[in-house]
Amino acid sequence: MGKQVVPESARRRRRPTKNGAVLSERLIVETALRMLAEHGGQGLTARRLGLALGADPSTLYRYFAGMDELTLAIGAELVGRALDGWRPTGDWRADLRRLGLRIHGAYLAHPQAAVLTASRVTGREQETAVDEAILAVLRTAGFPDPDAVRIYHAFIDQSLAFAALDAASLALPAAAREADEHKWESTYARLSAASHPNIAATAGLLAARMNHSAYPAALDMLLDSAAGQLGRATGREATRPSGA
Repeated sequence: MGKQVVPESARRRRRPTKNGAVLSERLIVETALRMLAEHGGQGLTARRLGLALGADPSTLYRYFAGMDELTLAIGAELVGRALDGWRPTGDWRADLRRLGLRIHGAYLAHPQAAVLTASRVTGREQETAVDEAILAVLRTAGFPDPDAVRIYHAFIDQSLAFAALDAASLALPAAAREADEHKWESTYARLSAASHPNIAATAGLLAARMNHSAYPAALDMLLDSAAGQLGRATGREATRPSGA
């Protein structure tokens, strides 16, 4: 028989930590986010987290079964922040575009945490709330369920994939990131038209674009495709014989 799940109110320390704070899941997650920003994924350990909280590391296991469960909670916190202040307006395309950009931005605000969590499926409340919101927008817009699920899949995976890619760049040491960014001018812009005619012809455009995220453009392409599909589906519905 599995262990009984104890609600957080029953797990909470009755006395403040050495830092004067009462532990909670939220405090632990927020402290872990700060530590990830300062030390990266390798620096997040139960011992270091306990020191930062002013608590014995063993106390953390009253709230999380292990560090992997904490990692999932961090991921859920990031994606959940995308819903803060977001409300559907009834314009499905605009609503999904805003939500996608908010998901991407929430992860990029914490690049070290994004690298650690963007590929995970947490199953936690914040994550399921985002998934429910996306599916609600699509189904309300009139997408049949198979299409709604397919577009949801592409939408959320695209958002998280670009978040992971862009966060990985931001998480690099500053010198390495600057060197990568400079390659478009120091290397690509100097390639010969004889050997690389297409790169040479577009070098200025490449230098202007390639150090910025392609996510907004990719998101628009996805939504354009979905809008075309919905239009075709609506047309088919309109011409379908009565009783078909």
